[in-house]
Amino acid sequence: MNLLEENQATDLEQMVGLTRRRFIGAGALCGAAMFLGGNLLTRSALAAGVSAASNSPLLGFASIAASTRDTLTLPPGYTASVLISWGQPLHQDGPAFDPSGNGTAKAQEQQFGDNNDGMSLFAFPDDDTRALLAINNEYTNYRYLFAHGGMPQSAEEVHKAQASEGVSVIEVKRQGDTWQFVQGSRYNRRIHGNTPIRLSGPAAGHDWLKTSADTSGQHVLGTFQNCANGMTPWGTYLTCEENFTDCFGSSNPQQAFDAGQKRYGVVAASKEINWHQYDPRFDIAKHPNELNRHGWVVEIDPFDPQSIPVKRTALGRFKHENAALAQTRDGRAVVYMGDDERGEFIYKFISRDTINHQDPKANKDLLDHGTLYVAIFDAGDGNTDHPKGKGQWVELSFGKNAIDASSGFTSQAEVLIHARLAASVVKATRMDRPEWIVVSPTDGQVYCTLTNNTKRGEDGQPVGGPNPRENNLYGQILRWKANADDHGASDFTWDLFVVAGNPGVHAGSPKGGSSTITPQNMFNSPDGLGFDQAGRLWILTDGDYSNSGDFAGMGNNQMLCADPNTGEIRRFMVGPVACEVTGISFSPDQKTLFVGIQHPGDTGDSTFPEHLPNAKPRSSVMAIRREDGGIVGA
Repeated sequence: MNLLEENQATDLEQMVGLTRRRFIGAGALCGAAMFLGGNLLTRSALAAGVSAASNSPLLGFASIAASTRDTLTLPPGYTASVLISWGQPLHQDGPAFDPSGNGTAKAQEQQFGDNNDGMSLFAFPDDDTRALLAINNEYTNYRYLFAHGGMPQSAEEVHKAQASEGVSVIEVKRQGDTWQFVQGSRYNRRIHGNTPIRLSGPAAGHDWLKTSADTSGQHVLGTFQNCANGMTPWGTYLTCEENFTDCFGSSNPQQAFDAGQKRYGVVAASKEINWHQYDPRFDIAKHPNELNRHGWVVEIDPFDPQSIPVKRTALGRFKHENAALAQTRDGRAVVYMGDDERGEFIYKFISRDTINHQDPKANKDLLDHGTLYVAIFDAGDGNTDHPKGKGQWVELSFGKNAIDASSGFTSQAEVLIHARLAASVVKATRMDRPEWIVVSPTDGQVYCTLTNNTKRGEDGQPVGGPNPRENNLYGQILRWKANADDHGASDFTWDLFVVAGNPGVHAGSPKGGSSTITPQNMFNSPDGLGFDQAGRLWILTDGDYSNSGDFAGMGNNQMLCADPNTGEIRRFMVGPVACEVTGISFSPDQKTLFVGIQHPGDTGDSTFPEHLPNAKPRSSVMAIRREDGGIVGA
C-alpha cells in the first residue's frame, strides 16, 4: 500500500469513528552525504561539560544570550550597519521619507517599501564589487504609515498602502569592507500593488481569471503580501504572494462565498486591511474573479528594469511562503513550496524541460510547463526526540488521482487555481504552517520550517509524523532526502532536524523540545531559513516575544545558526523590540550577511534603527560583518 492509498484508508477509518496516530549545482545535489549522519549534542553531554566549540567545526562564534533590548545584539567581534530602511528614496530626485505619515502614494512608489522580508542577491558577472538585491515588502503598518495611525480613510491612502508592498530592487556596492546602497542606480525599481504584471502558464486566460478590466485573463495589476522568495539558476527572482486574501472584502455583509473562496480564507470584513472600501478591485461583491489573480509565484528579471513581471500559474495558487530551487538528475528545474497556513500542505513543481545553463534567456518560460505535486508523510517511527519516516509526492494533474469531475474539477487550470482543494482530494498531509524551504548546498537535503500550529490535535489535524505535538506553540524544522538523491524522485525519507521548545519552563519533550534545545539556544516559531556556501543553516524566527509564560526567557525574535551534521544550534543575533527577523542573503565572498528586521515596534515601543528620541521605527535591511574581515559564522 503506498502513502496515497494509506492516507485514503486512514480517512475511511476516521469516517467510521476510528483514530490512529499516525540551484544548487547539479554535482552538489547528486553527491549527497548520509541523511541521518552525525552525532547530536545532547543535554546530558552539555551537563557533562562537553565543549560546544569542539562539537562543531562549522560554528566559529560563541552563542549569545537572549535579549529584550531595542537593538541588534551580535556576538563579540561582529558589527552591523543599516543598508536601507523603509521610505528611503531609490533615486536622487525622489521624495525624502516623511516620518509624520503625511507622505503621498506617489512618493511611496519611489521609495523603499515597508516590512521587508525575503531577499536574494544577484552579483554582477563582471564586477565583484557590485550586486543587486531583490527584496520583498510584505505588508505595511497603518500605525506608522498614516498620520492618523488607523485604517485607510480614502482611495489615496489605499493607494499608498498598495505602494508600500511588493518588491524593491536596489543596487549595492562594496566600498572597502562594507556594502552600501547605490541611490540613483538605473537598476533601482519598485514593483508594487498597481504594477502591470503578466499571467502565464496553464491557468492564464481561464474564465476564472477574467475581469471587466481584463477580459483576456492574462494581465493583472500588482503583487502584494510578498513574503519570501527564490532565486533561479538563470538569474531571475521569484517573489511569493502569501496572505493575499486578507486584502479582499465585500461591500455586501451577507456575501455568500463559494468553496474555493472559503478555503482560501476570504471574509466580508477583510482582515484589518480594508482596501475594498475604497478600491472596488478588491470588493468580492463587485469583482469576484480578482481574488483568483493573486496568490501566485511571480518571476522578475532584476537586471532588466523595463521587464514585465510574470505570475507563473503552473506553480499553483495558495499562500506561498517561498520557492526553493533544485535540479533533477536529468537537469529539470524543481521548485519546493510551502503553503503558510495551519493545516495546509507542502508542494513540489518539476519543469517539463531541462535548464539551459549556457543561455539563461532560453529559460524564460521554463516555469510555465511542468507538473505540480503535493507531499504525503507517513506516521514516522514514534521517536519522541528525533522522529523519522518516509514520504511520497502525489501528482496534482487533472484526470489523475481522482482529480476530475467527480471531485469538482474540469481542467488543469482549475486544479492550479484551487490547488488547496486538489491537494485535499489526494489526502495530502496537513502540516504545521509550512514556511521557508531551503536546499543544502553540500548534500541536497531539503529543510522546511513548520513554524507553529495551535490547532494541531483538532479540526481534522491528527498528531503524529512530522507534526508531533498538539497545540504546537513552538514549531519544528523538517528535513527530507530525495530517493537516490534525485529531486525528481517520487519518494523520500524524512526526519525532524529540531523540535523547538522551552526547556526553561517545560522539562523534557514535547514542550521542552529536542535534546539539542537548551536554555542557552531555545527559540520559538522558526520561520526564515538560509544556507551559506559552507553549509551552515541559518534560522530566523517570527514568534512570541512576550518573554513570559510559555515563552519566558526567550526574549525578542532572533537568528540562530546550526551545524546540520552535528545538530548543534547557537544563537547568533537578537533583534530589536517587537520585530520579526526575516530575509537573508550573503555577499559573494560570504563576508557580509544581509538580514531583514521587519516591523520593529509592531506592538511595542521602538526607535530602531535610528535610536533617536521619538524616532519612528522603520523596517530595515542590515549588513552584518566580522570586524576582522573574515567569513560570517566561521
